[in-house]
Amino acid sequence: MRPLSSNPESHARLLRLATRASLATALILIAVKLAGWWLTDSVSLLASLLDSSADLVASLLTFLAVRWSLVPPDHDHRFGHGKAEALAALAQSMFILGSAVMLALQGTDRLIHPQPLQQTGIGLAVMVFSILLTLALVTFQYSVARRTGSPAIRADALHYATDLLAGLAVIAALVMSTWGMLRADAFIGLLIAAYVAWSALQIARDAMNQLMDRELPSEIGDRVRALALGVDGVRSIASLRTRQSGCIYFFEMYIVLDDALTLRVAHDVGDEVRAVIHEAYPGADIMIHEEPAGVLGSSAPPAAQ
Repeated sequence: MRPLSSNPESHARLLRLATRASLATALILIAVKLAGWWLTDSVSLLASLLDSSADLVASLLTFLAVRWSLVPPDHDHRFGHGKAEALAALAQSMFILGSAVMLALQGTDRLIHPQPLQQTGIGLAVMVFSILLTLALVTFQYSVARRTGSPAIRADALHYATDLLAGLAVIAALVMSTWGMLRADAFIGLLIAAYVAWSALQIARDAMNQLMDRELPSEIGDRVRALALGVDGVRSIASLRTRQSGCIYFFEMYIVLDDALTLRVAHDVGDEVRAVIHEAYPGADIMIHEEPAGVLGSSAPPAAQ
């Protein structure tokens, strides 16, 4: 996980652009694959069409969730609306899993009742176009996800990344069908279904981790501790709790200071700790508690690490 964007306006613009690009790509792919399936009757192409249809619904959810997550904190949501992105990612996983079930059913039927494919040249042209367009979208989405830390965009990118593998599998199925391997189309359709289902479970796991306020990766916690300990006056870290909501990291830290420090000096040390962490993780929400070393034993937080 990388530091988040320090420019809120650029951050919001990138998120909106990524969601609009996702919607546009899904609409184009549905139109092209629908025509290709109609002409070829390929179950692998139908599988890819169904997946793109699920992509459209998931992308629409992501679009709405990102818009909601960008709404500033209000009286009823003091920590902001960032978890709307995790909810969208969780919903995406359900759509992806549903699409995997449909692919498996279609593949099983064609495995039992194999049929020759028609117009395979058209099918190949459709899939090559789809792969190139999807590759461009995924490259852009991963770039946005790295710069913003958005879980919804990251989930959408993973969703479309599975389409790349599926597209290559469809091309393989179409080619093998021209060699008389009629069941290859069905077998590859089932493999696509299995991989899509696995991706859905990965997305759901990541979304649940954020909704349940799972700690950020240990390397982030270790870096935050090191930054705080590098500030003059900080003797130790009594406790550090971390979590993520949408694109925002939350850090709550108890720093141990010398008993002799005045309240003003202790406050200044806390501000300096907050500043160095902000420099490393722009946009993070940071809560610093200054703890006198002499009373640490009686007032240490229950979640001390």
